[in-house]
Amino acid sequence: MASLKEIKSRIGSVKGTSKVTSAMKMVSSAKLHKAQGIITSMLPYQRSLDNIVSNFLGGETPFESPFVADEIPQADASKRVAIVAFSSNSSLCGPFNYNVIRELMSLLLDLKTEGIPDEQIDIYPIGKKVEDAVRKMEFKPESFQSLAAKPDYKKIFALSSHLMERYKSGELSKVYVIYQHFKSVGVQKVQREVYLPMELSSFKKADKESADGYLNNYIVEPSVPEVIASLMPQVLKQKLYTCLADSYASEHAARTIAMQVATDNADDLIQELTILYNKSRQQAITAELLDIVAGSAQ
Repeated sequence: MASLKEIKSRIGSVKGTSKVTSAMKMVSSAKLHKAQGIITSMLPYQRSLDNIVSNFLGGETPFESPFVADEIPQADASKRVAIVAFSSNSSLCGPFNYNVIRELMSLLLDLKTEGIPDEQIDIYPIGKKVEDAVRKMEFKPESFQSLAAKPDYKKIFALSSHLMERYKSGELSKVYVIYQHFKSVGVQKVQREVYLPMELSSFKKADKESADGYLNNYIVEPSVPEVIASLMPQVLKQKLYTCLADSYASEHAARTIAMQVATDNADDLIQELTILYNKSRQQAITAELLDIVAGSAQ
């Protein structure tokens, strides 16, 4: 059995760990509240933009855009493929980073079965953890750790414009995004989506009416095709920013839960060690009393 000094030292160590995990939980909880505010303030703009595109597409007006396709084609093995993966810069957030890295490895295997080697794949890691994993796979990505630390729409819009330019020029045949979708504080789900080309079927409505029940017989200047074509880059930029905000909220939700579990476990361990300390102390006192009684009897 461990000595009283060892048990007391361990209790102090666990109490120190409990203070750290409790503080990290409070910090992540505050950041999660801020991230939820970002998502809440962004949703009205996102819905309005999607509604505008949906209403225009409901008119069946033909238009051309280099960023859209009626159906998602298979990646062209003669061209490069880009992957944007979102993770965190730090750990202690449960399986958050592991799930993203696992999905990235699964996508790389799927691309390899389609005949696309690693040399034809460009990875844009948003976050230190996925960046480290990508470097271990012998890729040489550019660093975007600042975006994972704090969502910045100007920087993410610049990345989106860069991807669109590469796709428009024919350098890229497909762009994927991998991120954690924030459903609630306790539920985050890893998502793999095709970013480019966009699939129009996701915007088209089943009937000719808008979401508010009004017919979409707008008078548009200069023309519907030109308006839709100019809207598509905005939709793509907003989508990538949505992925970033989703990932940021998911990270802090996962860390809040992980630190809460760690704090609860530390409290349970402190309670068990305290009971063990009291038992050991009582045994030591009893042994000393027995020695005193045995000595006086002699």
